[in-house]
Amino acid sequence: MLTVASFIVAIAILVAVHEWGHYAMAVASGVKVLRFSVGFGPRIWGWTSARSSTEFVVCALPLGGYVKMLDEREGAVDPKDRHLAFNTQPLKVRAAVVVAGPLANLVLAVLLYSVVHWTGMQEFEAKLSKPVAGSLAAGLGMEGGERVLRVGTTEAGMKPVQSFEDFRWQLTRSALAQEGLLMEYQSSGAGSIAQARLNLDTLDVRTADSELFRKIGWLGPWSAAVVGDVRAGGAAAAAGLQSGDVVLQVDDLAIGDGAHLREIIRSSAESPQIQVQRWTVVRGGQQLVIRVTPTREQNGAVVVGRVNAMIGAMPATVLVRYGVVDGITRALQRTWEVSALTLRMMGKMVIGEVSLKNLSGPLTIADYAGKSAALGWSQFLVFLALISISLGVLNLLPLPVLDGGHLMYYLWELLTGKAVSDAWMGQLQRVGLVILLMMMSVAVFNDLTHLLG
Repeated sequence: MLTVASFIVAIAILVAVHEWGHYAMAVASGVKVLRFSVGFGPRIWGWTSARSSTEFVVCALPLGGYVKMLDEREGAVDPKDRHLAFNTQPLKVRAAVVVAGPLANLVLAVLLYSVVHWTGMQEFEAKLSKPVAGSLAAGLGMEGGERVLRVGTTEAGMKPVQSFEDFRWQLTRSALAQEGLLMEYQSSGAGSIAQARLNLDTLDVRTADSELFRKIGWLGPWSAAVVGDVRAGGAAAAAGLQSGDVVLQVDDLAIGDGAHLREIIRSSAESPQIQVQRWTVVRGGQQLVIRVTPTREQNGAVVVGRVNAMIGAMPATVLVRYGVVDGITRALQRTWEVSALTLRMMGKMVIGEVSLKNLSGPLTIADYAGKSAALGWSQFLVFLALISISLGVLNLLPLPVLDGGHLMYYLWELLTGKAVSDAWMGQLQRVGLVILLMMMSVAVFNDLTHLLG
Protein backbone atom coordinates (compact mmCIF):
# COMPACT_ATOMS: atom_id res chain seq x y z
CA MET A 1 0.00 0.00 0.00
CA LEU A 2 2.87 2.36 0.81
CA THR A 3 4.39 1.68 -2.63
CA VAL A 4 1.14 2.56 -4.44
CA ALA A 5 0.50 5.66 -2.32
CA SER A 6 4.10 6.88 -2.69
CA PHE A 7 4.01 6.33 -6.44
CA ILE A 8 0.73 8.27 -6.85
CA VAL A 9 2.02 11.13 -4.67
CA ALA A 10 5.33 11.26 -6.56
CA ILE A 11 3.79 11.26 -10.03
CA ALA A 12 1.08 13.77 -9.03
CA ILE A 13 3.68 16.21 -7.65
CA LEU A 14 6.01 15.92 -10.63
CA VAL A 15 3.23 16.22 -13.20
CA ALA A 16 1.61 19.15 -11.37
CA VAL A 17 4.94 21.03 -11.22
CA HIS A 18 5.66 20.33 -14.90
CA GLU A 19 2.25 21.52 -16.05
CA TRP A 20 2.37 24.48 -13.66
CA GLY A 21 5.53 25.60 -15.47
CA HIS A 22 3.64 25.67 -18.78
CA TYR A 23 0.62 27.32 -17.12
CA ALA A 24 2.55 30.02 -15.26
CA MET A 25 4.53 31.06 -18.34
CA ALA A 26 1.39 31.05 -20.50
CA VAL A 27 -0.49 33.29 -18.06
CA ALA A 28 2.54 35.59 -17.65
CA SER A 29 2.75 35.88 -21.45
CA GLY A 30 -0.92 36.78 -21.88
CA VAL A 31 -2.10 33.40 -23.25
CA LYS A 32 -5.55 32.25 -22.18
CA VAL A 33 -5.53 28.86 -20.43
CA LEU A 34 -8.74 26.85 -20.73
CA ARG A 35 -7.87 23.83 -18.61
CA PHE A 36 -5.15 22.70 -16.21
CA SER A 37 -5.32 18.93 -15.68
CA VAL A 38 -3.32 16.60 -13.46
CA GLY A 39 -3.98 13.10 -14.78
CA PHE A 40 -6.09 11.74 -17.62
CA GLY A 41 -9.45 10.04 -17.87
CA PRO A 42 -12.57 10.71 -15.77
CA ARG A 43 -12.58 13.87 -13.69
CA ILE A 44 -12.62 13.18 -9.93
CA TRP A 45 -12.23 16.74 -8.62
CA GLY A 46 -12.02 20.26 -9.97
CA TRP A 47 -13.00 23.91 -9.83
CA THR A 48 -13.18 26.87 -12.22
CA SER A 49 -11.43 30.17 -11.52
CA ALA A 50 -13.90 33.06 -11.48
CA ARG A 51 -11.15 35.50 -12.50
CA SER A 52 -9.54 33.67 -15.42
CA SER A 53 -12.27 31.07 -16.18
CA THR A 54 -9.52 28.39 -16.22
CA GLU A 55 -10.77 24.96 -15.20
CA PHE A 56 -8.47 23.13 -12.75
CA VAL A 57 -9.09 19.37 -12.56
CA VAL A 58 -7.67 16.17 -11.13
CA CYS A 59 -8.41 13.04 -13.18
CA ALA A 60 -8.42 9.34 -12.36
CA LEU A 61 -5.20 8.29 -14.13
CA PRO A 62 -2.22 10.13 -12.55
CA LEU A 63 0.33 9.14 -15.21
CA GLY A 64 0.46 12.54 -16.87
CA GLY A 65 -1.36 15.81 -17.31
CA TYR A 66 -1.81 18.73 -19.67
CA VAL A 67 -2.48 22.45 -20.02
CA LYS A 68 -5.07 23.26 -22.68
CA MET A 69 -4.65 26.76 -24.08
CA LEU A 70 -6.80 28.79 -26.43
CA ASP A 71 -5.56 27.81 -29.92
CA GLU A 72 -7.04 28.30 -33.39
CA ARG A 73 -5.68 24.89 -34.43
CA GLU A 74 -7.86 23.16 -31.87
CA GLY A 75 -11.13 24.98 -32.33
CA ALA A 76 -12.88 28.19 -33.26
CA VAL A 77 -11.64 31.31 -31.50
CA ASP A 78 -13.72 34.46 -31.05
CA PRO A 79 -12.00 37.28 -33.05
CA LYS A 80 -11.91 39.49 -29.98
CA ASP A 81 -9.90 36.78 -28.12
CA ARG A 82 -7.53 36.00 -30.98
CA HIS A 83 -4.68 37.91 -29.32
CA LEU A 84 -4.99 35.51 -26.38
CA ALA A 85 -4.55 32.37 -28.52
CA PHE A 86 -1.31 30.42 -28.21
CA ASN A 87 -0.77 30.04 -31.95
CA THR A 88 -0.88 33.81 -32.53
CA GLN A 89 1.95 34.53 -30.08
CA PRO A 90 5.48 35.48 -31.19
CA LEU A 91 7.94 32.61 -31.57
CA LYS A 92 9.86 33.53 -28.43
CA VAL A 93 6.66 33.43 -26.34
CA ARG A 94 5.63 30.01 -27.66
CA ALA A 95 9.13 28.66 -27.04
CA ALA A 96 9.17 30.08 -23.50
CA VAL A 97 5.81 28.45 -22.69
CA VAL A 98 7.04 25.09 -23.98
CA VAL A 99 10.41 25.12 -22.21
CA ALA A 100 8.87 26.29 -18.91
CA GLY A 101 7.51 22.81 -18.11
CA PRO A 102 10.85 20.93 -18.15
CA LEU A 103 12.54 23.93 -16.53
CA ALA A 104 10.03 23.76 -13.64
CA ASN A 105 11.03 20.13 -13.04
CA LEU A 106 14.71 21.09 -12.89
CA VAL A 107 13.97 23.96 -10.51
CA LEU A 108 11.96 21.57 -8.33
CA ALA A 109 14.97 19.22 -8.17
CA VAL A 110 17.19 22.10 -7.00
CA LEU A 111 14.66 23.01 -4.29
CA LEU A 112 14.30 19.39 -3.12
CA TYR A 113 18.06 18.84 -2.95
CA SER A 114 18.43 22.18 -1.13
CA VAL A 115 15.86 21.20 1.52
CA VAL A 116 17.61 17.87 2.10
CA HIS A 117 21.00 19.60 2.33
CA TRP A 118 19.71 22.21 4.79
CA THR A 119 17.84 19.82 7.09
CA GLY A 120 20.42 17.06 6.86
CA MET A 121 20.18 13.36 6.10
CA GLN A 122 21.59 10.29 7.77
CA GLU A 123 23.88 8.55 5.28
CA PHE A 124 26.28 5.64 5.54
CA GLU A 125 29.86 6.48 6.44
CA ALA A 126 32.36 6.35 3.60
CA LYS A 127 33.98 3.26 5.10
CA LEU A 128 34.68 0.60 2.48
CA SER A 129 33.81 -3.08 2.61
CA LYS A 130 36.29 -5.79 1.65
CA PRO A 131 36.52 -5.64 -2.17
CA VAL A 132 35.05 -8.35 -4.37
CA ALA A 133 37.74 -10.81 -5.49
CA GLY A 134 39.12 -10.00 -8.94
CA SER A 135 37.76 -6.43 -8.90
CA LEU A 136 39.63 -3.19 -9.54
CA ALA A 137 39.71 -2.39 -5.83
CA ALA A 138 41.03 -5.85 -4.93
CA GLY A 139 43.82 -5.32 -7.47
CA LEU A 140 44.91 -2.25 -5.49
CA GLY A 141 45.43 -4.38 -2.40
CA MET A 142 42.57 -2.93 -0.35
CA GLU A 143 41.33 -5.20 2.44
CA GLY A 144 38.24 -3.39 3.73
CA GLY A 145 37.77 -0.89 6.53
CA GLU A 146 39.41 1.98 4.64
CA ARG A 147 37.74 5.38 5.06
CA VAL A 148 37.52 7.52 1.90
CA LEU A 149 38.56 11.13 2.53
CA ARG A 150 38.71 12.77 -0.93
CA VAL A 151 38.18 11.85 -4.58
CA GLY A 152 38.69 13.52 -7.96
CA THR A 153 39.72 12.88 -11.52
CA THR A 154 42.89 14.91 -10.89
CA GLU A 155 45.01 15.77 -7.87
CA ALA A 156 44.02 19.45 -8.05
CA GLY A 157 40.34 18.60 -8.44
CA MET A 158 39.98 16.32 -5.42
CA LYS A 159 37.04 17.10 -3.13
CA PRO A 160 36.04 15.83 0.35
CA VAL A 161 33.72 12.81 0.50
CA GLN A 162 30.86 13.22 2.95
CA SER A 163 29.36 9.71 2.88
CA PHE A 164 29.35 6.37 1.09
CA GLU A 165 26.46 7.61 -1.08
CA ASP A 166 28.61 10.57 -2.11
CA PHE A 167 31.50 8.21 -2.97
CA ARG A 168 29.20 5.85 -4.88
CA TRP A 169 27.89 8.76 -6.97
CA GLN A 170 31.46 9.75 -7.89
CA LEU A 171 32.18 6.13 -8.87
CA THR A 172 29.05 5.99 -11.05
CA ARG A 173 29.76 9.28 -12.78
CA SER A 174 33.42 8.48 -13.48
CA ALA A 175 32.73 4.91 -14.61
CA LEU A 176 30.03 5.94 -17.08
CA ALA A 177 32.22 8.79 -18.33
CA GLN A 178 35.10 6.27 -18.55
CA GLU A 179 37.40 8.45 -16.46
CA GLY A 180 39.98 7.29 -13.94
CA LEU A 181 39.24 8.28 -10.33
CA LEU A 182 41.90 9.29 -7.82
CA MET A 183 40.98 8.53 -4.21
CA GLU A 184 42.58 9.48 -0.91
CA TYR A 185 41.81 7.18 2.00
CA GLN A 186 42.81 6.29 5.55
CA SER A 187 43.57 2.68 6.39
CA SER A 188 41.46 0.74 8.90
CA GLY A 189 41.38 2.32 12.34
CA ALA A 190 43.59 5.41 12.54
CA GLY A 191 46.02 4.14 9.94
CA SER A 192 48.11 6.09 7.50
CA ILE A 193 46.66 8.19 4.68
CA ALA A 194 47.32 6.97 1.15
CA GLN A 195 46.19 7.54 -2.41
CA ALA A 196 45.17 5.12 -5.15
CA ARG A 197 43.89 5.43 -8.68
CA LEU A 198 40.88 3.42 -9.81
CA ASN A 199 41.23 2.80 -13.53
CA LEU A 200 37.50 3.04 -14.21
CA ASP A 201 38.29 3.99 -17.81
CA THR A 202 39.33 0.37 -18.44
CA LEU A 203 35.91 -1.07 -17.53
CA ASP A 204 33.46 -2.25 -20.16
CA VAL A 205 30.52 -0.22 -18.87
CA ARG A 206 27.14 -0.93 -20.43
CA THR A 207 24.78 -1.16 -17.48
CA ALA A 208 24.68 0.99 -14.33
CA ASP A 209 23.63 -1.75 -11.91
CA SER A 210 25.09 -3.92 -9.15
CA GLU A 211 27.32 -5.70 -11.66
CA LEU A 212 29.10 -2.40 -12.37
CA PHE A 213 29.94 -2.02 -8.68
CA ARG A 214 30.95 -5.69 -8.51
CA LYS A 215 33.56 -4.95 -11.21
CA ILE A 216 34.71 -1.88 -9.30
CA GLY A 217 34.79 -3.83 -6.04
CA TRP A 218 32.33 -2.35 -3.55
CA LEU A 219 28.68 -3.32 -3.30
CA GLY A 220 28.09 -1.38 -0.09
CA PRO A 221 29.75 0.24 2.93
CA TRP A 222 31.57 -1.67 5.67
CA SER A 223 29.41 -3.58 8.11
CA ALA A 224 30.18 -6.11 10.83
CA ALA A 225 29.84 -9.78 9.84
CA VAL A 226 26.84 -10.43 12.08
CA VAL A 227 23.94 -12.79 11.40
CA GLY A 228 20.59 -10.99 11.47
CA ASP A 229 17.09 -12.42 11.10
CA VAL A 230 17.15 -16.14 10.32
CA ARG A 231 14.30 -17.45 8.17
CA ALA A 232 12.63 -20.65 9.23
CA GLY A 233 13.30 -23.57 6.89
CA GLY A 234 16.43 -22.01 5.36
CA ALA A 235 20.03 -23.20 5.33
CA ALA A 236 21.02 -20.94 8.24
CA ALA A 237 18.18 -22.20 10.42
CA ALA A 238 18.94 -25.82 9.52
CA ALA A 239 22.59 -25.32 10.51
CA GLY A 240 21.63 -23.77 13.86
CA LEU A 241 22.80 -20.22 13.22
CA GLN A 242 21.15 -17.62 15.43
CA SER A 243 20.54 -13.90 15.16
CA GLY A 244 23.47 -12.05 16.73
CA ASP A 245 26.13 -14.60 15.84
CA VAL A 246 29.39 -12.84 14.92
CA VAL A 247 31.18 -14.68 12.10
CA LEU A 248 34.96 -14.77 12.43
CA GLN A 249 35.91 -17.34 9.84
CA VAL A 250 34.53 -19.56 7.06
CA ASP A 251 36.64 -22.68 6.65
CA ASP A 252 40.22 -21.30 6.88
CA LEU A 253 39.34 -17.82 5.56
CA ALA A 254 39.13 -14.89 7.99
CA ILE A 255 36.02 -12.77 7.40
CA GLY A 256 36.63 -9.08 6.83
CA ASP A 257 33.05 -7.79 7.08
CA GLY A 258 29.43 -8.48 6.14
CA ALA A 259 29.99 -7.86 2.43
CA HIS A 260 32.87 -10.34 2.39
CA LEU A 261 30.69 -13.00 4.03
CA ARG A 262 27.82 -12.36 1.62
CA GLU A 263 30.19 -12.76 -1.33
CA ILE A 264 31.49 -16.09 0.01
CA ILE A 265 27.91 -17.35 0.38
CA ARG A 266 26.98 -16.10 -3.07
CA SER A 267 30.00 -17.66 -4.80
CA SER A 268 29.46 -21.05 -3.14
CA ALA A 269 27.09 -21.93 -6.02
CA GLU A 270 29.90 -21.61 -8.57
CA SER A 271 31.19 -25.12 -7.87
CA PRO A 272 29.35 -28.10 -9.42
CA GLN A 273 28.31 -29.22 -5.95
CA ILE A 274 27.92 -26.88 -2.98
CA GLN A 275 30.33 -27.82 -0.21
CA VAL A 276 29.63 -27.78 3.51
CA GLN A 277 31.21 -24.68 5.09
CA ARG A 278 32.70 -24.48 8.59
CA TRP A 279 31.64 -21.20 10.16
CA THR A 280 33.51 -20.05 13.26
CA VAL A 281 31.17 -17.75 15.20
CA VAL A 282 31.07 -15.99 18.55
CA ARG A 283 27.82 -16.42 20.50
CA GLY A 284 27.39 -15.18 24.06
CA GLY A 285 31.16 -14.85 24.50
CA GLN A 286 31.82 -18.41 23.36
CA GLN A 287 33.42 -19.50 20.08
CA LEU A 288 31.54 -22.16 18.15
CA VAL A 289 32.06 -24.02 14.89
CA ILE A 290 28.86 -24.51 12.87
CA ARG A 291 28.54 -26.42 9.61
CA VAL A 292 26.50 -24.52 7.03
CA THR A 293 25.42 -25.75 3.58
CA PRO A 294 24.17 -22.89 1.37
CA THR A 295 21.42 -23.61 -1.15
CA ARG A 296 21.32 -22.74 -4.84
CA GLU A 297 18.94 -19.98 -5.90
CA GLN A 298 18.23 -18.34 -9.26
CA ASN A 299 19.00 -14.62 -9.25
CA GLY A 300 18.17 -13.20 -12.68
CA ALA A 301 20.45 -14.90 -15.19
CA VAL A 302 22.82 -16.43 -12.62
CA VAL A 303 22.64 -19.03 -9.86
CA VAL A 304 23.91 -17.90 -6.45
CA GLY A 305 24.31 -19.38 -3.01
CA ARG A 306 21.91 -18.43 -0.20
CA VAL A 307 21.55 -19.23 3.51
CA ASN A 308 18.21 -17.43 4.00
CA ALA A 309 19.36 -15.07 6.72
CA MET A 310 20.23 -11.41 6.95
CA ILE A 311 24.00 -11.08 6.80
CA GLY A 312 25.78 -7.98 8.06
CA ALA A 313 24.96 -5.39 10.72
CA MET A 314 23.60 -1.97 9.86
CA PRO A 315 26.53 0.19 8.66
CA ALA A 316 27.45 3.24 10.72
CA THR A 317 25.82 6.48 9.62
CA VAL A 318 26.74 10.15 9.67
CA LEU A 319 24.53 13.25 9.49
CA VAL A 320 25.31 15.14 6.29
CA ARG A 321 24.15 18.77 6.44
CA TYR A 322 25.15 21.99 4.67
CA GLY A 323 24.60 25.70 5.20
CA VAL A 324 22.20 27.82 3.15
CA VAL A 325 24.60 28.95 0.42
CA ASP A 326 26.57 25.70 0.27
CA GLY A 327 23.31 23.72 0.23
CA ILE A 328 21.97 25.62 -2.78
CA THR A 329 25.33 25.46 -4.56
CA ARG A 330 25.54 21.70 -4.11
CA ALA A 331 21.89 21.33 -5.18
CA LEU A 332 22.59 23.22 -8.41
CA GLN A 333 25.72 21.15 -9.00
CA ARG A 334 23.96 17.81 -8.38
CA THR A 335 21.03 18.78 -10.64
CA TRP A 336 23.45 19.72 -13.42
CA GLU A 337 25.49 16.53 -12.95
CA VAL A 338 22.45 14.24 -12.96
CA SER A 339 21.01 16.04 -16.00
CA ALA A 340 24.29 15.71 -17.91
CA LEU A 341 24.65 12.05 -16.90
CA THR A 342 21.07 11.33 -18.00
CA LEU A 343 21.69 12.89 -21.41
CA ARG A 344 24.99 11.05 -21.75
CA MET A 345 23.34 7.73 -20.90
CA MET A 346 20.52 8.33 -23.39
CA GLY A 347 23.03 9.19 -26.08
CA LYS A 348 25.03 6.03 -25.39
CA MET A 349 21.83 3.97 -25.53
CA VAL A 350 21.09 5.35 -28.99
CA ILE A 351 24.53 4.40 -30.35
CA GLY A 352 24.61 1.08 -28.50
CA GLU A 353 27.41 1.84 -26.03
CA VAL A 354 25.06 1.40 -23.05
CA SER A 355 22.48 -1.33 -22.59
CA LEU A 356 18.76 -0.55 -22.93
CA LYS A 357 18.42 -2.37 -19.59
CA ASN A 358 19.11 1.01 -17.97
CA LEU A 359 15.73 2.28 -19.22
CA SER A 360 13.16 2.04 -16.43
CA GLY A 361 9.40 2.50 -16.41
CA PRO A 362 6.51 3.04 -14.00
CA LEU A 363 6.88 -0.27 -12.15
CA THR A 364 10.48 0.42 -11.16
CA ILE A 365 9.58 4.01 -10.28
CA ALA A 366 6.74 2.74 -8.08
CA ASP A 367 9.07 0.22 -6.43
CA TYR A 368 11.71 2.83 -5.66
CA ALA A 369 9.06 5.31 -4.52
CA GLY A 370 7.82 2.83 -1.92
CA LYS A 371 11.32 1.90 -0.77
CA SER A 372 12.45 5.52 -0.47
CA ALA A 373 9.28 6.51 1.41
CA ALA A 374 9.85 3.63 3.84
CA LEU A 375 13.37 4.94 4.54
CA GLY A 376 12.10 8.40 5.48
CA TRP A 377 11.08 11.70 4.00
CA SER A 378 14.65 12.76 3.14
CA GLN A 379 15.20 9.70 0.96
CA PHE A 380 11.80 10.25 -0.65
CA LEU A 381 12.71 13.86 -1.49
CA VAL A 382 15.98 12.70 -3.08
CA PHE A 383 14.01 10.15 -5.10
CA LEU A 384 11.58 12.88 -6.21
CA ALA A 385 14.50 15.09 -7.25
CA LEU A 386 16.02 12.32 -9.39
CA ILE A 387 12.72 11.52 -11.15
CA SER A 388 11.98 15.24 -11.61
CA ILE A 389 15.33 15.67 -13.38
CA SER A 390 14.65 12.63 -15.56
CA LEU A 391 11.22 14.01 -16.48
CA GLY A 392 12.64 17.43 -17.31
CA VAL A 393 15.51 16.06 -19.42
CA LEU A 394 13.30 13.52 -21.21
CA ASN A 395 10.82 16.20 -22.21
CA LEU A 396 13.60 18.32 -23.72
CA LEU A 397 14.61 15.57 -26.16
CA PRO A 398 13.95 16.58 -29.80
CA LEU A 399 11.23 13.98 -30.14
CA PRO A 400 7.80 14.87 -31.58
CA VAL A 401 4.99 14.71 -28.97
CA LEU A 402 7.49 15.88 -26.31
CA ASP A 403 8.28 19.50 -25.44
CA GLY A 404 11.65 19.14 -27.15
CA GLY A 405 9.84 18.20 -30.36
CA HIS A 406 7.91 21.46 -30.30
CA LEU A 407 11.15 23.35 -29.71
CA MET A 408 12.51 21.55 -32.78
CA TYR A 409 9.53 22.88 -34.80
CA TYR A 410 10.21 26.38 -33.53
CA LEU A 411 13.89 26.11 -34.47
CA TRP A 412 12.82 25.21 -38.02
CA GLU A 413 10.50 28.21 -38.02
CA LEU A 414 13.30 30.47 -36.79
CA LEU A 415 15.71 29.27 -39.48
CA THR A 416 13.28 29.24 -42.43
CA GLY A 417 10.77 31.90 -41.43
CA LYS A 418 7.95 29.38 -42.01
CA ALA A 419 6.08 27.22 -39.51
CA VAL A 420 6.02 23.44 -39.97
CA SER A 421 2.93 22.57 -42.00
CA ASP A 422 0.01 20.75 -40.37
CA ALA A 423 0.59 17.77 -42.68
CA TRP A 424 4.24 17.42 -41.73
CA MET A 425 3.47 17.99 -38.06
CA GLY A 426 0.86 15.23 -38.15
CA GLN A 427 3.34 12.79 -39.67
CA LEU A 428 6.08 13.72 -37.22
CA GLN A 429 3.71 13.41 -34.26
CA ARG A 430 2.82 9.87 -35.35
CA VAL A 431 6.49 8.93 -35.70
CA GLY A 432 7.25 10.45 -32.30
CA LEU A 433 4.37 8.55 -30.72
CA VAL A 434 5.65 5.25 -32.13
CA ILE A 435 9.17 5.93 -30.78
CA LEU A 436 7.76 6.92 -27.39
CA LEU A 437 5.63 3.76 -27.23
CA MET A 438 8.68 1.66 -28.12
CA MET A 439 10.67 3.31 -25.33
CA MET A 440 7.82 2.68 -22.89
CA SER A 441 7.60 -0.97 -23.98
CA VAL A 442 11.32 -1.49 -23.36
CA ALA A 443 11.02 0.26 -19.99
CA VAL A 444 8.07 -1.88 -18.88
CA PHE A 445 9.86 -5.04 -20.10
CA ASN A 446 12.91 -4.04 -18.03
CA ASP A 447 10.62 -3.40 -15.05
CA LEU A 448 9.07 -6.86 -15.28
CA THR A 449 12.47 -8.50 -15.75
CA HIS A 450 13.82 -6.64 -12.71
CA LEU A 451 10.84 -7.26 -10.45
CA LEU A 452 10.22 -10.89 -11.43
CA GLY A 453 13.86 -11.91 -11.81
